[in-house]
Amino acid sequence: MEDLENETYFKGRGSQSNPNNKFHRHQFSTENIEGLDEPFLENSSTEFIKESPKKIISVSNSPDIPFLYSINPYQGCEHGCIYCYARNAHEYWGFSAGLDFERKIIFKPDAAEILEKQINHKSYKPQVIMLSGNTDCYQPAERKFKITRSLLEVFLKYKHPVSIITKNNLILRDLDLLEELNKLDLIHVNVSVTSLNEELRQKLEPRTVTGKGRIKVIEKLSEKNIPVRVMVAPIIPGLNSDEIPEIIKAAANAGATDASFTIVRLNGAIGNIFEDWISKAYPDKAQKVLNQIAACHGGNLNDSRWGTRMKGDGKEAEAIHQLFKLALKKYMPNPSLNQLSLAHFHKKEEQLKLF
Repeated sequence: MEDLENETYFKGRGSQSNPNNKFHRHQFSTENIEGLDEPFLENSSTEFIKESPKKIISVSNSPDIPFLYSINPYQGCEHGCIYCYARNAHEYWGFSAGLDFERKIIFKPDAAEILEKQINHKSYKPQVIMLSGNTDCYQPAERKFKITRSLLEVFLKYKHPVSIITKNNLILRDLDLLEELNKLDLIHVNVSVTSLNEELRQKLEPRTVTGKGRIKVIEKLSEKNIPVRVMVAPIIPGLNSDEIPEIIKAAANAGATDASFTIVRLNGAIGNIFEDWISKAYPDKAQKVLNQIAACHGGNLNDSRWGTRMKGDGKEAEAIHQLFKLALKKYMPNPSLNQLSLAHFHKKEEQLKLF
């Protein structure tokens, strides 16, 4: 384990830099460091920025994403996962994909009200909506703002199916709503487990729940018969790829009934952010890891090819695929997740007819 006790490493943050937003013509830079009383770039506190969108449901046209509709109560994420693909989206808000992504959090307090209006629009037809297609809906800010909980209340009110992706045990706060949704087959939960190695987790995802804590989340949800999939994601060759069997075994023992994986890809600003991070966090193995990632993506860190961008190709990727298949066969031989129901959905006018 490399020593990180130095002035250049920001503890408690994933990104170690705040690269310029590609949409900005100008940028700040430090010309004469000796003239500064303190570092120009500091690990400042988190700032919350209110956003009131006209619509809250996002529609994806990506052919290799299993869900079309998603809601993101937050943009940016304090979890600080260094590999997060959502970092690039932060540039569209005028911020950096680096430290800004972790400390400038956009929140949407009217999300539930907007969702209800969209549901009641005459042309609306229900389909499963994913909570957190981009950033975690149970990130630390949720403890304060409770936007995700308010969204679940709307889904329950209209008997609307919803699937959740999270790596935070804050989801257990909403067990009461999840249980009610589950009675009508309206809920799936996907728990992301990247590593059970706590030293790696602290560097890779500095403000997240421990890997063992996430396995506990799977256990608690499963005890309530809420369907859970473990997402071994992302797999980073040379860092956590050897943990695939251990994670699937632990998740299966905790009650998960399905599993999936993705291989890390470093598109846009994430490539430079990740390279800077790994050179500081793991200088001895940095180049080897980068080479292995590139080997999964046609020789590049950046991969936008439909169908292969998240699963990779080549010998390195194939080895990961085989390890995942073998682990699944051994620890979760019959993976499955029940289909969510659309049969119970009703709009406001349909509710009024009941009275």
